Order: sequence, then structure tokens, then C-alpha cells
Amino acid sequence: MKRVIVDYQKLTQNILALLIEKYPDGYDDSDIIKFKNAKNEIIEAVEVRTEDTIYLIKVSKRLADSIENYEENINVDESNFTDDFTE
Repeated sequence: MKRVIVDYQKLTQNILALLIEKYPDGYDDSDIIKFKNAKNEIIEAVEVRTEDTIYLIKVSKRLADSIENYEENINVDESNFTDDFTE
């Protein structure tokens, strides 16, 4: 299985959707994985998986903003629908 570290700036819509699906109410400290990268820096990330890839998405304030903006855009798109049906 391939492992990929992704910064929030490089999140695709598909990876962001996976992240929202896995953490619909947001992530907390217990969801965060800490590890050292090749430069011996401590990285904090959350994990999402596909069939063949594990994505480790770096945690930052901007990631939280990206998730919030994604959810707002989904809600705006859904507001165009009504429950009124005429026969």
C-alpha cells in the first residue's frame, strides 16, 4: 500500500471529500498521528485511506478552514433544492 503525505494546499476535491466522510464532525487530538519526516521535523497528520493509498494529511489551521469552506459550498449547492412536489 502506498503512503502519501499531503499538505492542505495540495488537497484534491476527492481527498477532501474522503476527509469529510471520515471526520464529518471534525477530527480531535485522538485522530492525529505524529511522526518525524526525513528532515527530522515532527509532523502532525490525519489519515484517510483508499483501496490502494494511505493519505496522511498535514494538520494545520488552514486544513480546518479548507474543511469548513468545503462544507459551506456543499450546503450552498443543496439549498437550490426544494421539498415541494406537484403532481
